[in-house]
Amino acid sequence: MDDLLSRLPPGSRVAVIRLRSLGDCALTTPALSLLESFRPDLEIGVVVDRPFAAVFEGWRILEPNAAAVARFRPSLSINLHGGTRSMWLTAASRARMRAGFAHHRYSFVYSTRIPRAQEILRVDRKVHTAEHLASAMFYLGVPQTEIPRAKLIAAPSPIPAPYAVIHPFASASGKTWPAGKFIEISQRLRESGLDPIILAGPTDEPAQFHHYQTWRNEPIERVKSLLAGAQLFVGNDSGPAHIAAAFGIPIVMLFGESDPVIWAPWRTESQVLTAPYGIGAISTDRVWSAIESLKVKA
Repeated sequence: MDDLLSRLPPGSRVAVIRLRSLGDCALTTPALSLLESFRPDLEIGVVVDRPFAAVFEGWRILEPNAAAVARFRPSLSINLHGGTRSMWLTAASRARMRAGFAHHRYSFVYSTRIPRAQEILRVDRKVHTAEHLASAMFYLGVPQTEIPRAKLIAAPSPIPAPYAVIHPFASASGKTWPAGKFIEISQRLRESGLDPIILAGPTDEPAQFHHYQTWRNEPIERVKSLLAGAQLFVGNDSGPAHIAAAFGIPIVMLFGESDPVIWAPWRTESQVLTAPYGIGAISTDRVWSAIESLKVKA
């Protein structure tokens, strides 16, 4: 094992590249926390697309362009993204040490190629995304330990009354539970004393949920505050679910096309629901039973 971290002088700079995707960004923070705890002397800069930068509040943010990364002058660049642009930024960092997973395309850019997480963790099973990303830090020299919950910072919620956040949208139809079923669950929650708040992104159409308070196209700073103050999250496999998990919010998460072993809520009390014939086959009664099992109080 190539222990790069032991070779970094005190106060060295490390650029960590994780460009986009809300859930992936949130699930990168346990790896950053491990690195920071092991080497608190290091200056960590996160290379991330501007819309997702608020996920990494508390760390130094680097614009995702060659000039900004080179000006940071990292001794080590760690690519946790793996796409073509991230490979280019890794090379442009001019870091003497460059690390990333060996399966990344163009991995010849790396001076250290990180093997599969299963090899690092010594397991013969699928691994969660948080485990996959954290395994890179273990390979680079962080002693293997329990992988923590995602680390996010949020301002207090602007909503004082008890509420549940409902996220009825997803990136594909095969990952989206029917809107009518979300409406039924929202009504049951209202009757139980939890005000349902619908969370929607810029391309989502929340018109069907007009009977409920809706937050649409809010900046991530506001979304973090909303989720941090919720009593419950109910939604499809999505980025907001991983933000909620970072704050320890009880979660009911519905899965269709994606794999719950890889994308389930990390380190929070949760119920994960699937159906053999697709996400639409999950009944509202199953979802309601899952909510009741979490014993959320209004």
